Amino acid sequence: MIAIGCDHGGYDLKEQVKKHLEEKGFEVKDLGCYSKEAVDYPIYGRAVAKEVAAGTCEKGIVICTTGIGISITANKVRGVRAALCADTLSAKMTRLHNDANVLAMGAGIVGVNLAMEITDTFLSTEFSGAERHQRRIDLIEGEE
Repeated sequence: MIAIGCDHGGYDLKEQVKKHLEEKGFEVKDLGCYSKEAVDYPIYGRAVAKEVAAGTCEKGIVICTTGIGISITANKVRGVRAALCADTLSAKMTRLHNDANVLAMGAGIVGVNLAMEITDTFLSTEFSGAERHQRRIDLIEGEE
């Protein structure tokens, strides 16, 4: 299951990404927001991150206008490695090297078509499992 959440600035893109994922057969847990009414992004970034950290959802996607604030929020939850991606190479490399489990995007930065490509790349790329990358993840997590 994929957890997804956004603020008002990411609402339209969230709805399009959610539809895209469902059409591809993914089960999606929509944690809001549910309209373009102004809301606080930390509420939704944290909600997605908690689902991923708890193991309820395998991965998460968070969206705000730039992706910055919501990614910072998601990264405050232990066990979450949220990566802000505005291109497919970043999405691929963060999965290969960082085993990122939450994708953050900025609705005001990436267009719909690019967002779908970034999402597909993020979800289809497996962690490399290389020792050096796992060692670095352990250092990030504070598990030396």
